[in-house]
Amino acid sequence: MRRRIHRHIRTAKYIVYKETLVDFREHFWTFISSFSGIALIGLLNSRYFTASDNLFLIGSFGASSVLIYGVINSPLAQPRNLIGGHVLCALVGVTIHKLVPNELWLAAALSVSIAIVLMQVTKTLHPPGGATALIANIGSEKIKALGYMYVFSPVFSGALILLLVALLFNNMTKHRHYPNNKKWLQVWRRYQR
Repeated sequence: MRRRIHRHIRTAKYIVYKETLVDFREHFWTFISSFSGIALIGLLNSRYFTASDNLFLIGSFGASSVLIYGVINSPLAQPRNLIGGHVLCALVGVTIHKLVPNELWLAAALSVSIAIVLMQVTKTLHPPGGATALIANIGSEKIKALGYMYVFSPVFSGALILLLVALLFNNMTKHRHYPNNKKWLQVWRRYQR
């Protein structure tokens, strides 16, 4: 009985240790890159708008930062997914808002659901994109008033800023490579044929 308990304790320690392994170098670069990306968008926002406008800084960019700075090898964090997912979802969100302007519950559900399916079909799945579609419907009146300009700014311009910062910071060291080299090598070979 005692041996079994000790074995379970050893197994639990191993599992907990493996799952909570701390890599300070990785955490440092994750912090620096995510801070820089969001700070740059926030700085641009503060230069051109009042604090209550927050047109450049949308909530889904925080979730994108988790992916492109913290889990850089994830298929969901690659440039095609980041840019394509956000832009596609913004288009869906604005379109649904224009088609169903007075029924928030319906517009919100339709925009998120259609956006997810279109991201799946186009292979641009980026989970924060669902929030981008939702924000087009539940955002402030200034965001709703942007109409299709919402797709270009803040969505496309903000996602592009996040991508440029990710390309810069995620490739500064030998142990971090972004985008996922295997995926981009396949794309490159496909276009060389």
